[in-house]
Amino acid sequence: MSAPLFRRVVAVAAAAGVAGLSLAACSTKGDDDGSSSAGGKVSITVDCQPVASQKELLANWNADVDAFQKENPNIEIKSVSVGTQCNNPPDFTARLQGGTTTDVFYGYMTDLQQVLDSGQVMDITEYVSASTVSTWDSVDAGAKAAFTDGGKVYGIPTKNYSMGLVYNKNLFQQAGLDVKNPPKTWAEVREAAKKISALGNGIAGYSEYSAGNTGGWHFTAELYSLGGQMVTEDGKKADFNNPMGKQVLQTLKDMRFTDNSVGEKQLLQWPDLLTNAGAGKVGMFIGAPDATQAIVTQFQGKYQDWAMGPMPGQDGAAKATLGGGEGYFFKKGLSKEQVEAGLKWLAYQKLTPGKGQFDYVRAKPQNYPVGLPQPQLFTVGSAAYGQELEQRKANANITVEDFAVFENNPVPVKVEPPNAQAIYAVLDAAMSAVLTDPKANVDQLLKTAEDKVNQVLATGGTGS
Repeated sequence: MSAPLFRRVVAVAAAAGVAGLSLAACSTKGDDDGSSSAGGKVSITVDCQPVASQKELLANWNADVDAFQKENPNIEIKSVSVGTQCNNPPDFTARLQGGTTTDVFYGYMTDLQQVLDSGQVMDITEYVSASTVSTWDSVDAGAKAAFTDGGKVYGIPTKNYSMGLVYNKNLFQQAGLDVKNPPKTWAEVREAAKKISALGNGIAGYSEYSAGNTGGWHFTAELYSLGGQMVTEDGKKADFNNPMGKQVLQTLKDMRFTDNSVGEKQLLQWPDLLTNAGAGKVGMFIGAPDATQAIVTQFQGKYQDWAMGPMPGQDGAAKATLGGGEGYFFKKGLSKEQVEAGLKWLAYQKLTPGKGQFDYVRAKPQNYPVGLPQPQLFTVGSAAYGQELEQRKANANITVEDFAVFENNPVPVKVEPPNAQAIYAVLDAAMSAVLTDPKANVDQLLKTAEDKVNQVLATGGTGS
């Protein structure tokens, strides 16, 4: 998943511990009961308002609310903030189970099943169309599918991401590699990594995670690229103890101990790898476009050093790539007018080029990166995509072309497996073993991981 959205394993008890959590409104725009206001206005509560410490983001949100309400004087948006709830699984689960969500409430793509199980979500199929969300026909089909079940629409995607090959242009040039033609297969990645690591000075040609659940996360992404899957179609059994799973681990073991192209320091987690990348010590790694944003804003790197290509595959293009994102659901029991008001707001703030999260004219002087292919909501070649790309290029403060190979060669997106974080934790052991132990037995590592993941799936993620 995308770095800012990376969720840690959370014990079931944590959710129970905050079961009584209530919503706290941070808007001055009326009461917080979600009912219709006086004078015939339709009122809705919407969560995931930026927290007070995010001053510019909060100011942008409030400005969008004001502008939207001026355009739609019959609609009142009551913004709600509950701290860091947008990235806090137990808080989300507690409100869902307690029935205390807002009318229009935020969730990850991987939250659909628990939202459905809660009985708290509304089927909005009959309300969603190009007449209520003008860019709907341009929205990526995979992103839509993540909020659809049995042909029924339960949510609206507002961010979407997929993983590819992030690479350092400077190191590519120094190693004699073509900056505009990144490796397309894992064999090409391996060859390029050897050339980059040969530069010396502690540079890893390719860098990989293997701790803090990030190792299992990347194992999943790389397995997907070969056409594999982490669990069976019914979600009941592990499905990676096979030649594709073996190839992922064996390739990394060979790169570590035969090629010496992935660096000696291992057991890397998310900040470790990106710290090294920011210092110019990493030639390539797997990540989403916003990984470069983190390298710059948190780890002292430079945008101009980085570019991105699509996920490598076995003999050509990858069969799939790990992806995900977020969106908004609608609470069960809303009136037709409230649903339509919620759709109007999401269309304005999240799905319209030039407005809300796509207001690049506003973002550029605030020093937010403009030019990255994110949030990847629109299908390449669609009308909204063309509008968004034109505005992105016109206001870019990074080089759009550095991500063109990635953006113009989309790979089918496959979302995370059920009980993803618990599964990732299991696969960390296999990833760390092949990167630290030259005698690691790949077959045995996969069998052990398979047994443990089967236990996770049988116990609902607790592994006990």
